[in-house]
Amino acid sequence: MTEHSHAYGPTGSGTVLLNVGGDTGALIIHTGRQLLGREIEVSRADRAGEPRTHAAVRERQVRDGTFHSAVYPDLAAGFYTVWWDADTPVGAVTVAGGVVAEFIWPTSAYPAAD
Repeated sequence: MTEHSHAYGPTGSGTVLLNVGGDTGALIIHTGRQLLGREIEVSRADRAGEPRTHAAVRERQVRDGTFHSAVYPDLAAGFYTVWWDADTPVGAVTVAGGVVAEFIWPTSAYPAAD
């Protein structure tokens, strides 16, 4: 995987549409500001070799302040690997149908993003 970075502007409340229900859930990966613009990939742990899904970390402006996250609005229910890079998993998360799962990006276990 080539590390990708984007320069998207911030999003406000109500700008991300989640498609949850039945066997479809959503995932929010919370990160620090240092990952702003970086794409984070996830893949089904039980389906090795299938293409990964990616989303860019964006600044989210909400009533309670500002945070940074990557949002996956419609993932099939299952157990997912979260990837640091092409070869290194950073963690795992379960996505359930009809539910928004959350994952906290580790802040000290891996080298800082460029």
